[in-house]
Amino acid sequence: MAKLYFKYGAMGSSKSAQALITKFNYEELGMSVWLIKPGTDTRDGVDVIRSRIGLSEKARVIGPEEDIIAAYRAAGRHDVIIADEAQFFTPEQIDGLRTLVDEEELPVLCFGLRTDFLTHFFPGARRLMELADSLTEIKTVCACGRKATVNARIDERGRIVTEGSQVLLGGNDRYIAMCHKCWKDRIRREAEEA
Repeated sequence: MAKLYFKYGAMGSSKSAQALITKFNYEELGMSVWLIKPGTDTRDGVDVIRSRIGLSEKARVIGPEEDIIAAYRAAGRHDVIIADEAQFFTPEQIDGLRTLVDEEELPVLCFGLRTDFLTHFFPGARRLMELADSLTEIKTVCACGRKATVNARIDERGRIVTEGSQVLLGGNDRYIAMCHKCWKDRIRREAEEA
């Protein structure tokens, strides 16, 4: 039975690596994978999914106004859909992925962030939390050793940023995975030092 999966974690939790390893595993079994990513994610190239450990693959880019069901049908039949950076898909596109699970009996595995740098849901992630049959947290750790849940945005001086647009692409140069306690403590400490 096909399911909609959402595998989420903080920055640096190996989400993209796991998406690419999952693709490899399906293909090793002779299955066809439709690897997709949202057009919002241009950090590693418009049509490239790249992990921090060096794995990379070309992916079909889905624009924000694009009908994901029509895009899938135009791409031809596949055995599975794997989506990276799924938090950047629109809620309507997530609804489309849900429809493909239900109507095509197609497993859809979505990998992405749950929340932004202020701990607010991304719209696509919220819809996945509402619709997914399976929710799996991919864990990573804070420098203190606790589980990291916050994608702390940092500025060029390494200070925590607490305002700005929800989407700002970046990697280790812009974000640090932290536990909630360390994030709040650091915001408080930096405010006192200012």
